Amino acid sequence: MVASIPTRTAAKILRIIRLRVTDKPGFLGRIATLLGELDANIGEITIVSQGHDFLIREFSVQVDDEDHLSCILEGLKVMEGVQVDSVIDPVQQIHEGGKIQMRSRVKVESVAEMHKIYTPGVAQICKLIQKEPAASRLYTSIANSVAVVTNGTAILGLGHIGAVAGMPVMEGKAVLYDQLVGISAIPILLNSTDVDTIVNTVVEIAPTFGAIHLEDIAAPECFEVERRLQERLGIPVMHDDQHATAVVVLAALITVTQRTGLDLSEAKVGIIGLGAAGFGIARLLKAFGVRDIYGCDLRQDALDRLKDDGGHPCDLTTLMQQASVVVATTGVPGLVKPEMVRKGQVILALSNPDPEIDPEVAIECGADFAADGRTINNALAFPGLFRGALRVRATHFTDAMKIAAAHAIAGQTKLDSLVPSILDRDLHQAVAEAVTASWLDQNQAQTSQT
Repeated sequence: MVASIPTRTAAKILRIIRLRVTDKPGFLGRIATLLGELDANIGEITIVSQGHDFLIREFSVQVDDEDHLSCILEGLKVMEGVQVDSVIDPVQQIHEGGKIQMRSRVKVESVAEMHKIYTPGVAQICKLIQKEPAASRLYTSIANSVAVVTNGTAILGLGHIGAVAGMPVMEGKAVLYDQLVGISAIPILLNSTDVDTIVNTVVEIAPTFGAIHLEDIAAPECFEVERRLQERLGIPVMHDDQHATAVVVLAALITVTQRTGLDLSEAKVGIIGLGAAGFGIARLLKAFGVRDIYGCDLRQDALDRLKDDGGHPCDLTTLMQQASVVVATTGVPGLVKPEMVRKGQVILALSNPDPEIDPEVAIECGADFAADGRTINNALAFPGLFRGALRVRATHFTDAMKIAAAHAIAGQTKLDSLVPSILDRDLHQAVAEAVTASWLDQNQAQTSQT
């Protein structure tokens, strides 16, 4: 079976071109023809406003780059009866003012209502929680709140750009939490690369939250930050780049095994790049039962970490020759050359926005399955993981919970897809239910043994 999910095309930019157009027959067709001749991919066309002899139309177009856009604009400017009004970047537009806000869940339209939610009524709830701290889970937002913490040292494929520059990513995570599973997620930006500072700061603010989501913190510090926080806090702590990514990779590979008969426990798996994501994938695959894990990285400490965990450090050439399943998380576009691909391999090139090898190229070179980071996205996992953990007041995430989440994702995968749609609400509920069941089963087993 051969599949590339999805077929990758060259990265393009989206722009909205607003035009003032003479309101006569034929002008729309002329504009569309010109845009087509200039290799613009036309999306939506809308009428914004109308005058007595003109229309204001917006054309949504995908173009290769800013130079391509300039060429299109020059072509439009010389058209009779057409005037370029403005060019809008819809990505910037949707980010204006930020993507999230804190809002009240209750209305205050009278003094009596204010007395209930604030003074003097609120004192009753304060005293109740003082007497029984666990009541805060019922009478405050703590039980449904997650801190999304970053220091901006490993933002997407952009690297160390700083915490403030990473805020749009944190807001995006918060939007997904809210829209997909109803969790209130609050971005926390830390201007420090010092492990002690990060850990101590998060410990101090932790009483506000039911769980801690660590995001885009670079390796190797991320491993120590997560370990120390989980030791000091009695709430779930997860570094998303490690564990949620690993869950989705495992889910995709479970789907592959179901369709091909591949025995994952017997397969040789190669991990290119042993940073947070790569090492997290290696560890979860080992917990799942994969015995032979090869890994390559430019850093000796990363190779040593893999070896200490039972893996096989090697160079890139050896890995590509030995592994039947290859997962790349390096952030280096084009690192995997077409001639390195062997017939029948499964290749997941996960770096965003540009993968180590385009899935389409990998398929053409003989791979059975190939996908990139747009498909294998950790947003398939983290909403349900945290929803499930919060629901049962888990104190930490276990490998069993993560493996259960991977099976749930694979179970929701339809048709010839490798993973489900991120916007599939049923998927996130299934993951949450699997995580909840795993935690309860583990606790029941421990209770039975005592």
